[in-house]
Amino acid sequence: MPETVGNFVSGEWTVSETGETFVVENPADPDDVVAHFQQSSAADTEAAIEAAADAQAEWADMPAPDRGRILTRTAQEIENRQEELTETLVREEGKARPEAAGEVQRAVDIFYYYAEKARDLGGDVKAASGRDTNLYTVGEPLGVAGLITPWNYPIAIPAWKLAPALVTGNTVVIKPASQAPNVARKLVECLEAAGIPDGVVNFVTGPGSEVGTELTTNESVDAISFTGSGNVGDVVYQQAAEDQKRVQLEMGGKNPTLVTENADVEEAAEVVGSGAFGVTGQACTATSRAIVHESVYDAFVAELVEYAESLSIGPGLDDYDMGPQVSASELDGTLTYIDVGTEEGATLETGGAALDDGEYDSGHFVEPTVFSDVSSDMRIAQEEIFGPVVGVIPVSDFEEGVAVANDTQYGLAASVVTDDLTEANRFVDEVEAGVVKVNEKTTGLELHVPFGGMKASSSETYREQGDAGLDFFTTTKTVYANY
Repeated sequence: MPETVGNFVSGEWTVSETGETFVVENPADPDDVVAHFQQSSAADTEAAIEAAADAQAEWADMPAPDRGRILTRTAQEIENRQEELTETLVREEGKARPEAAGEVQRAVDIFYYYAEKARDLGGDVKAASGRDTNLYTVGEPLGVAGLITPWNYPIAIPAWKLAPALVTGNTVVIKPASQAPNVARKLVECLEAAGIPDGVVNFVTGPGSEVGTELTTNESVDAISFTGSGNVGDVVYQQAAEDQKRVQLEMGGKNPTLVTENADVEEAAEVVGSGAFGVTGQACTATSRAIVHESVYDAFVAELVEYAESLSIGPGLDDYDMGPQVSASELDGTLTYIDVGTEEGATLETGGAALDDGEYDSGHFVEPTVFSDVSSDMRIAQEEIFGPVVGVIPVSDFEEGVAVANDTQYGLAASVVTDDLTEANRFVDEVEAGVVKVNEKTTGLELHVPFGGMKASSSETYREQGDAGLDFFTTTKTVYANY
């Protein structure tokens, strides 16, 4: 019998005042019910916000190293439950087991990292222009932070929002995506076991129209950190701006890899293939456009097709390279874009079909898909697909390649594959993206450096991760102490 999971408010697991729940299913086998979660209301969310507001002053007053020790214990709790959390993530989101295990380890590393940063929190000392004066700054928490997280990295993204928010003295209300809330719930359990005080962390599930809107409009919430689609992000920004909340948005991407005439073609195909088909293409940083010099175009397409066709597909808990899409609607969206690509005149080189026979008869599986003969004005080259689909675009020279890379509303991640140092450096200088890589796939991030996009990929207000994550959750007080 599947369990029913509560909200976590003021240190207690509670049920929604609506009396309603929703079901989370295994995307590899929708008949396998993961759990039932609370279909929460605005009133439920308001109660969580009040709990966070009531707990904030005492949490902020705790010395930062003591807050850091709670984060350390949280990391240890995650480590102790690592196998369980990995299986939970696979079962609700669909990732291949190695990908899920890496994501859980990422959460461990994030909590350890910010636990250590607790000892360095403070401000800067500056030279005063007059005698007998100390001049310095102090970093202080914003207050209550609303965290709205997506389903595609359901433990890593909550971790990289929670840890810096908490270590800087903020209290939080987190709303996970309804497609995959279970591993986030277990992350909250780890915080609970680590001794987080009542009300400091609150967890509420339910629809964005109720839970999300209350978070973005409630006057007691001081900051909103959101990761998700551009359409929803725009609404979040507008709602939060009405009472001047601090806002951080990370949204979509249409990420290019430029393959120059000086590239190693086999290496380039592996870079693009792993970036396009890893995590079933369900990453905001996934490679969705391969922009390839015409002199190596045919050889590259052949290598990329071979890479795609070498991948095994199946349930993430088994030994497969690529798992299912997270839901029937996500699969339908991918298949719709594959039809669009064909209608627009692109050449379907491999893939393009849902897998629904035999062992695939109940899951949301699709073949890794490669289109060639793609032009930059096609919808499949402009719109985020969020599935294992990559379009290969021919260009005549490096300058055209950079222009095509920048020819999109998005600017999240980009990479170049080349053996020419000048091309590599020019690409770094000229491409419009918040994350730029040389001879490396567009996916994959270090936790101690800033992450964020340009253009429609981000609010371009604050970055996440590293010291930038701390900056978002703090405000600065400047002190003039005349002695």
